[in-house]
Amino acid sequence: MAMNVMTDADARTALSEELAKYNSRVAQPDDPPLFTREPNSTMQACHWRSADLMTLLDKIGAALKLERGGTRRTLRLTNPGLPYGTTPTFWASIQYIRPGEIADAHRHTATALRFVMQGDGTDTIVDGDQYFMNENDLVLTPSWTWHDHEHKGDKPMIWLDVLDISLVRSLHATFFEGSETPRQQVNEVPDRSYRQFGSGIMRPMGSDAHQGPSPVLAYTWPRVEDAIMQASALEPNDFDDTFLEYQNPVTGGPALPTIGTAIQRLRPGFKGKPHKHTGSVVYYVVRGSGRSVMGDKTFDWARGDFLALPPWMAHSHANASDKDDAILFQVNDIPVLKALGLYREEAA
Repeated sequence: MAMNVMTDADARTALSEELAKYNSRVAQPDDPPLFTREPNSTMQACHWRSADLMTLLDKIGAALKLERGGTRRTLRLTNPGLPYGTTPTFWASIQYIRPGEIADAHRHTATALRFVMQGDGTDTIVDGDQYFMNENDLVLTPSWTWHDHEHKGDKPMIWLDVLDISLVRSLHATFFEGSETPRQQVNEVPDRSYRQFGSGIMRPMGSDAHQGPSPVLAYTWPRVEDAIMQASALEPNDFDDTFLEYQNPVTGGPALPTIGTAIQRLRPGFKGKPHKHTGSVVYYVVRGSGRSVMGDKTFDWARGDFLALPPWMAHSHANASDKDDAILFQVNDIPVLKALGLYREEAA
């Protein structure tokens, strides 16, 4: 549908200078369209290969310091279509921490998460709750929680960091606070959140149901892998095969209110149908290999690769193997879209 033509274009242009004196304006003939028939994001579909990323991580690991004050040693996955971040609402980066290093305590209004890509031996403390991170674990850092990390292993450790900082910045709600001490004091019961809610099917009597973040600090990979394999015995989804969301065990909603997290298994030989939805996505290939078509681009991916999907772009995924499965971890901003009533999905 064509937009309305401005038959008074000359009058609008003539008024613009006077209106500007009063910090006012009217729509002008050369304004970009305020409304479009469907989303038209400047974000681009992207593919980052594991081999390239590991080479870059070795370089920044050797050249950059991990310093006090909140500066981490991270490799940001930037999107060429955006002025900032990986997607319109969040950024994804890869953190590299050497043995013996401490990423000192701080907190910020941006919600964050970690997904462990490689290594072990690092413990994280989030508001006094302590957890030793292992490969493929998901660790949450809800908004305004104190958090720090210390690597006690003997080899560098690498994990994915995701923060909804683009969303928080667009809302002009950024706060940050550092700590005078590098590490927090651990609670008397260091794994309280896991003991209370870690079963995923039981919770303490009287625990309040609220729409905030999950009370669980870490989602361990053995439990997640078992869940996705159990679900794989069911009929596949036409678009995504077996697809499970990390949930808040108190509310049944998403684990974090602004960042969605999910695991997707593509069984051998699976070829998904194309579809599209509002909300942006970043995928990390946990294992296997396959092919994704995003708009007019085709990406052949393998273990350790990353992919970025713009909002409302037709896409499909396929497993390249006839005998081995493929597993993708994804982060998205779908919880925000659903909370605002803006989520849509349809076959392409």
